[in-house]
Amino acid sequence: MIYAAGVDSGSTQTKGIIVDEDGKIVGRALLDTGANTVRSSERAFRAALENAGVEANAVKYTVGTGYGRYKITFGNTQITEITCHAKGAHHVFPGTCTVVDIGGQDTKGIRVGQDGEVVDFVMNDKCAAGTGRFLGVAAEVLDLPLDDLGPISLEAKKPVDISSTCTVFAETEIMSYLAQKKKLEDILMGMHLAIAARTVSLVRRIGMNQQVTFTGGVSRNRGMVHALEEALETPLNVSEESQYMGAIGAALFALERARTV
Repeated sequence: MIYAAGVDSGSTQTKGIIVDEDGKIVGRALLDTGANTVRSSERAFRAALENAGVEANAVKYTVGTGYGRYKITFGNTQITEITCHAKGAHHVFPGTCTVVDIGGQDTKGIRVGQDGEVVDFVMNDKCAAGTGRFLGVAAEVLDLPLDDLGPISLEAKKPVDISSTCTVFAETEIMSYLAQKKKLEDILMGMHLAIAARTVSLVRRIGMNQQVTFTGGVSRNRGMVHALEEALETPLNVSEESQYMGAIGAALFALERARTV
């Protein structure tokens, strides 16, 4: 049996995926990246191996991707996260035409061809206002666990308008709404809708085609899924694998290389 691996070193979390020779996912791991990218990548790889019940020497090829891909020194090669997210999304959802990837530090829109290749892409990495970091700041200001933001936001009846395009000023807006006794759920849904609006504006620059697949860590947030579906006026492809999509794509590229080595 031939195995291949993909490791996605993100700004906040690192993902590891092991696939068998049929492209089936047999092992996965998700860890906080932390300050040491090299160490977190190695840990994610070994945790994925353990999850798969596979020895390291059984993995014939490894591809690194993500923010810290060049620090994945044990890998055979590196491929950009844009290419890997497109590959992974097309594998999990074969009808994917557009990928929306919202991570901790950036947001990407990717137009995908029929074979999973990247046709065009756009990326916002200059401001945290449309990224997971924006929600992280809101969690800090409101003293809430990050995982609670989405479920609470879904209880909103009258979402507030968050107009700031800067995270720092958004903090001020949140504090102002709290002072006005606005409901927590309405403030949170306002934050989600603001991110969705900026994301849609970004994605439309490449021409959005259905089906749309939502990837990245923020795809776990049900409030964000709802806000994006409302802004895009279309249902999104989301699965338990969505956060792993970059690592899945990397592992599939690794498998292709393994077959030719």
